[in-house]
Amino acid sequence: MRLPRPSLTQWIFIGMGIGLTVGWLTPDVAITLRPLSTIFLRLIKSIIAPLIFATLVVGIAGHGNLKQVGRMGFKSIIYFEIVTTLALLIGLVAVNLIKPGVGVHLPPPDHVTDIVAKKQTIAEVITHIVPQSFIQAAAEGEVLQIVVFTLIFSFALAMIPTEKRQVMLSFCDSLAETMFKFTGIVMRYAPIGVGAAIAVTVGSKGLSVLINLGLLILTMYIALIIFIVFVLGSVALVARIPVKKFIAAVEEPALIAFSTTSSEAALPKAMEVMERLGVPRRIVAFVIPTGYSFNLDGSTLYLSLAAIFVAQAAGVELTIMQQVLMMLTLMLTSKGVAGVPRSSLVILAGTLSSFGLPLEGVAVILGVDEILDMGRTTVNVVGNCLASAVIAKWEGEFQPNRAAIETIPANN
Repeated sequence: MRLPRPSLTQWIFIGMGIGLTVGWLTPDVAITLRPLSTIFLRLIKSIIAPLIFATLVVGIAGHGNLKQVGRMGFKSIIYFEIVTTLALLIGLVAVNLIKPGVGVHLPPPDHVTDIVAKKQTIAEVITHIVPQSFIQAAAEGEVLQIVVFTLIFSFALAMIPTEKRQVMLSFCDSLAETMFKFTGIVMRYAPIGVGAAIAVTVGSKGLSVLINLGLLILTMYIALIIFIVFVLGSVALVARIPVKKFIAAVEEPALIAFSTTSSEAALPKAMEVMERLGVPRRIVAFVIPTGYSFNLDGSTLYLSLAAIFVAQAAGVELTIMQQVLMMLTLMLTSKGVAGVPRSSLVILAGTLSSFGLPLEGVAVILGVDEILDMGRTTVNVVGNCLASAVIAKWEGEFQPNRAAIETIPANN
């Protein structure tokens, strides 16, 4: 009987197990494996600029023309940004209270002390986020500068005639797809990179790092539960969404998201059940796919939590201003990458690089990322389903008691 081949996730766990064993039994040998981890981190870093540029251009220039999307688009984006900001705040509060990264002792970059010690004024912060060169920003890992350039570029692209805009959109769409494939190739090396990173960390710091990873998982799920109950629950009550019917409707797409860790896998079912619940097809067709670019509640919460976890692990004290700026960076860079496996890690790597934090933290977190991904992907899907109901209610078109007439395909 032929045994099934291990999946990438299983290989990552195998690599992590081997790394733990090597780091525990032969710490001196484990420390020499750092180059294997560094190669993986450099490859991840090379993805950041082209991926952010391509996905944001397609997401904004392809969907962000307010003349086309009208009132519903404006309401949707306002709702998305408020809810994702709350998700970021909950992640920041949770990680600052529980402090799961304290005690890991990742090596800080050489220049991190200067970055933290230098106090910047608000004027200096604002000036710094405006790029003087996209190429320079990409080379130096200045993610927020890349985002600012891309936002202005996308708005300009949306203003030109359709036939000319389509050329650039097609290029960016192809570039995004290529970078997703590039990410997939790099992730094939992940078991080796992760195993080496864990070996180096355990070899230099001991097995106590596992306690911190377990605490990170616990912190993440506590924060997600708080977000679901207090934020999404409050939104549903204020908007007068029938909570029991909504929960019954989203059970299946949520389970698909949890088991596959892919928002895209749950998209068709999510659209179907929300239409059946009473959200008009045109609202479902606009809000949920757009939400997959602009309303990643679980992912943004995770990113804020993970970034501060790495700062704590490196012994770096970030000021309130730096944490707010980090939150803004994450809110912007997390757009447009739903359904891409491990995309959050790429965004996290870019943010860590921008704030002078060690990329080794990404490799350490990757060992438990599958468990974290299950929770954040589920919240992404549930949050977008609720968003469609809220916008329908806002538009006065939510009809939870009607027959699902619109689920029958229209005749061509």
